[in-house]
Amino acid sequence: MIDAVPGVPRDGQGPVFRAPWEAQAFAMTLVLHERGVFTWPEWAAALATEIERARADGDPDTGETYYHHWLAALERLVVERRVTDQTTLARYRDAWDHAARRTPHGTAIDLGPDDFA
Repeated sequence: MIDAVPGVPRDGQGPVFRAPWEAQAFAMTLVLHERGVFTWPEWAAALATEIERARADGDPDTGETYYHHWLAALERLVVERRVTDQTTLARYRDAWDHAARRTPHGTAIDLGPDDFA
């Protein structure tokens, strides 16, 4: 199934992630596809658009920013498909940033009501 999406960094055992959030974005994409939010061709087109947009803005396309483009494509699609909206995405992004700043290094981030200030 994921073989239909070109460019996914992988090794002999499957996709490779540099950070936990990349794996989470990947997993969310699989779930949203399975729930029919988008097809693989629609996903591939959205991701290609984000990568081209980044290249046009000067991204050197070394592979280090691949999942940043992945996340941007995912956010764009869920807004376009009305799964959520930009305001809600920004609210949760800010809350996670707040939670991460208050969490000691090496400790799991716990998102709580106070992070939505």
